[in-house]
Order: sequence, then structure tokens, then C-alpha cells
Amino acid sequence: MAETLDERLARLLPGGKGVWIPMDHGISSYPEKGLDRMDEVVDSCLEAGVDAIVLQKGSLTYQLERTGWNGFVCHVSVSTVHAGSRSGEKVRVASAEECMFRGASACSAQINLGENSEPEMIADMGKLTGEAISLGMPVLGMIYPRGPNLVVSKDDLTKGIAHAARLAWELGCDVVKVPWTGNAESFAEVCSAVPIPVLIAGGPRESDFIETLSIVSQAMAAGGAGVCMGRQVFGGHTASHVRALRAIVHNGASVNEAAKYLR
Repeated sequence: MAETLDERLARLLPGGKGVWIPMDHGISSYPEKGLDRMDEVVDSCLEAGVDAIVLQKGSLTYQLERTGWNGFVCHVSVSTVHAGSRSGEKVRVASAEECMFRGASACSAQINLGENSEPEMIADMGKLTGEAISLGMPVLGMIYPRGPNLVVSKDDLTKGIAHAARLAWELGCDVVKVPWTGNAESFAEVCSAVPIPVLIAGGPRESDFIETLSIVSQAMAAGGAGVCMGRQVFGGHTASHVRALRAIVHNGASVNEAAKYLR
């Protein structure tokens, strides 16, 4: 018997929390450090206890057949660095039905708020959640307020990130991924804006990972549900970084306690 939406969410977000690792970056730009040894990285994530891995559909099919694991999320939004001024405009390349046929446990799409093609990205997200609900398939909304037309009010401490989370929820997403706001007070506003789990993005690979753990700890204290971060994990030291993130997200460990996994 097929899993229900709630059953899938409970598996991907045990206890309502999750460590999700996106590895869809190779479709946007390649070479990408870490994704040249993707099998090794995926295996390290699984061994360290990751809750979900986000992949584009071709690599998802390959990894599912290779591993037999049931925690893959199919990302359906694509753009590349070669599109010039339109590189931030995501197009949809799969339906929820195709994601399920390929064995995904959830699907994911992206909206870049403020881009010229924002209306089309919103329409695509609405169609995806409409397709997914009848299948009992969760949808992750990756929402980034960063386009050239972005309008942020002076009194918005979240710099549009609370609006990003709200957009995902109102469009029917079950989980939302947004950037870190910069401090716990403003991130608490993001989390209080929606009744769905809020995951934070990881930022650039060059960021100090101890600082990243500090941000994750603050985000969890502010009401966050975990992380959805890629380059800081698959770029190197994959298993130890996943374990450190799990310690904070699932076990409530301090930064110093989590940092022990990095040694």
C-alpha cells in the first residue's frame, strides 16, 4: 500500500526535523567540487544518517537504482550559468507523477523572488503542488528573495525571507528552504510566519563550518526544523559534517558538542 503524505513527511523529517543534502548543483554549473565523486558522497551521507538527498531526475534514477535507498527528493527546477541575465530564471523539467515514477519520496521546486520570470516560477510551483497532493507526495519549496526587482520594506527585518516562506506555504508546499536571515530574532519571524517546517540553506562552500554550526544552532532555537545545505557538505568531509549537523538538529547538541564530530 502506498505511503500517505504524512507517512512520507514523518520518514523524511523524523520528529519534524531534518538534515537534507541537495546535490542538484551539477546541472547549473560543472565541474562542481564533490559532485565529480558523487557515488562516494552519496554513500557517505547515507552512512552518516542523512534524512534526505535532493537530486535532479537523471541522477536520482541512477542513485536509487544503485543504492535502493528511499530518501531521495526530485528537484524539478533548472537553469544554468550560461543563460546570462536569465540565469536566475528556473524552468520546470518534471511533473510530480514523473518524480514518483522515478522513485522519489518527495519533489522540490525553486522560486527566485524578484526575477523577471517570477510569475512563471510561481505558476510552476502551483502546478507542482496541485499534482503532488493527489499522489500523497510532499513538496519542498526552495524560495530565494534575490532577484533585481525584489521589493523589501524598511521594517522587514527578514529582508524578504519571511515572505519567501509564506509564499511556499500559501502555494501548498509542505516544507520550505530559505536563506539564513542573519540573526535568531529575525529568523524567528520567518518560522512564525508559517506552520510548515523551515529548513535553512547553507551558503557558500568557503564559509567556516563551525560558524555554520553556530547558525544552525541559532536557527533551531528560533523554531527552525533543520537544514537543506549542499556545498558545505558534499564539498569535503561529508560524513563528519552530516554527523555534526545531525547532532544539533536531532539531538539538540551544542556547537562545541557537535564540533567533536569534525575532529
